[in-house]
Amino acid sequence: MKGFILSFRSEFFKSRKTLGFWSAILLPLLICLLLFIGFYIKSEKLAGMAPMMLWMQFAGAILKVMGSLLLPIYVIFIAYSVNNIEHRADTWKSLFSLPVSRWAVYGAKYFYALFLVFLCLALFVLFTISFGNLLSVVAPQLRFDNYHMEKELILVYFKLFLSSLGILSIQFLLSLLWADFLKPMGIGFVCTIAGVILASHNWEYSYLFPYAHPTVAIATMISRSNQAMGKLQIDVFTKDVPVSIIISILVFIGGYFIVLKKSVK
Repeated sequence: MKGFILSFRSEFFKSRKTLGFWSAILLPLLICLLLFIGFYIKSEKLAGMAPMMLWMQFAGAILKVMGSLLLPIYVIFIAYSVNNIEHRADTWKSLFSLPVSRWAVYGAKYFYALFLVFLCLALFVLFTISFGNLLSVVAPQLRFDNYHMEKELILVYFKLFLSSLGILSIQFLLSLLWADFLKPMGIGFVCTIAGVILASHNWEYSYLFPYAHPTVAIATMISRSNQAMGKLQIDVFTKDVPVSIIISILVFIGGYFIVLKKSVK
């Protein structure tokens, strides 16, 4: 456990000045800020909208940008950037020769990538709520403060986090084994496009394809909307989510045994 913690801290110090780390913070900030500006500019047109619908429009616009296509691409980039630090410096051999188990090194790298994805999605929740409430201050005609959907937003982004686990595990392994940019990123982009196409065309078995999970997650997210009572129910554990979790665990474990037997240069 001590080796894992030391390796995890090492990942933070190595990446804290990289684009991979700062993208987890800047991506949600910029997207939410742009939507905030857009809603502020159109505040007069949106003034008559019910608070619940305002939140759904605001949060939904952010999800449309982040969910189906940008989230898989972001996960692919994070998985690549975490391992690219070692590829670029050619330090894999020295890293695995340290008096720390390969399991600790491999696990710390994976969970650091997982942490960055979690951080990014958690900040989406925070900035969505913050900018929504700020709109009710700078544009009082937008009654964002008359409705609260913090719980729903947490569930929405928690589901997106779970739906991204399968992609993260696959891309993490590919980027660990291949040093060049084109192979892991190219495979990831092609699979992401295929996943979006399969899910958007409502293919019956799209939930079995990891790269379709974010799109499927968004499509199956709202199980019931009762506007009369002002409630919105989020269905987190649809059938795509357990598949994503199972794939992530299997690939993570399989990846470790591949790393054990492979001479990582």
